Amino acid sequence: MMIEIDLKYPLTHQGERFTTLKIRRPKVKDMLVGDKLGGSDAEKEVRTFANLCEVAPAVIEELDIADYQQLQEAYKGFLS
Repeated sequence: MMIEIDLKYPLTHQGERFTTLKIRRPKVKDMLVGDKLGGSDAEKEVRTFANLCEVAPAVIEELDIADYQQLQEAYKGFLS
């Protein structure tokens, strides 16, 4: 299952335009990948989201905070 998120504030990263992101349901191994590299909780979350959306972490880092919150809500929805 995937959720498509329409970005309120599209962005361009390395010449690619992002108007939507698709996030897939997480698995335990996704959590492990996020934790494996260490860093702050925020850095781990960015890496986890990038993995689930199949984009570079830099794309997640460039999101407007409103779009990042949409991504967080979609992720939380998978956990309930």
